[in-house]
Amino acid sequence: MIVDFHTHVFSPEIKDHRDDYLKRDPCLAQLYSSPKAKIATAEDIIQSMDESGVDVSVILNGGWVSQDFCKETNDYILDAVARYPKRLVGFCAIQPKAGDLALAEIERCANAGARGIGELRPDDQGFDLGDIEIMTPIVESLRKYSLIFLTHASEPVGHIYQGKGSITPGTIYPFIYSFPDIRIVCAHWGGGLPFYGLMPEVASALANTFFDTAASPFLYMPQIYESISTIIGADKILFGTDYPLLSQKRVMAEIESTELPAKSKAMILGDNAKKLLQIS
Repeated sequence: MIVDFHTHVFSPEIKDHRDDYLKRDPCLAQLYSSPKAKIATAEDIIQSMDESGVDVSVILNGGWVSQDFCKETNDYILDAVARYPKRLVGFCAIQPKAGDLALAEIERCANAGARGIGELRPDDQGFDLGDIEIMTPIVESLRKYSLIFLTHASEPVGHIYQGKGSITPGTIYPFIYSFPDIRIVCAHWGGGLPFYGLMPEVASALANTFFDTAASPFLYMPQIYESISTIIGADKILFGTDYPLLSQKRVMAEIESTELPAKSKAMILGDNAKKLLQIS
């Protein structure tokens, strides 16, 4: 089974009336103002999966500033999962600063079948992952409903790109250290956080943390797969594309082109995700 752990979809209404929706949320405007920024629907990703040989895709929401927009876009993700229950797994969005409204939305989405929360963007949403007062109730809800937490991540060095943000390893690690029991997925290789797995205390803290490969061809040379597998283990890596930013075929081909053992490739392409999501 091949599982793409990092994709994004929007409703046909948002796809067809993008300019109107850009006014609704600053984060949406930042990421999708350019006409070149691709928007896909649930039907688009199902077509891509069929063409690429992907069995299951995790469809993520975004780090929207508005809690109302989080709820509205969650509705579409939950509907898509209900229509394609064997092909799509849904992660929903919240604005942690919304307090009780955010907690109520976690409960609503979990009861409707969501498997996680994310892809949150703390910098755009204006909250601090290290803020115990804000994050403790969120984490308690994640524990209660056995949800996965997926955060955007970016590198503290290197080239600038749209949506890079400032959620770097130094921002993410204190959160992981404070809540080591919850399952956390750091997008985009965690902004390089796995490299610090060479430090014994960091390796220990990452016991329940995973890293997806979303947009990897735009960020790193293909050798990163072997390097990170050596440092923290192939069992910590999740195949993710950031579709429709990148085609699913392209990232799959990059993984297959590496010199990793066949078992490690299988783990990255789907076995790890199956275990994490408890897919039979």
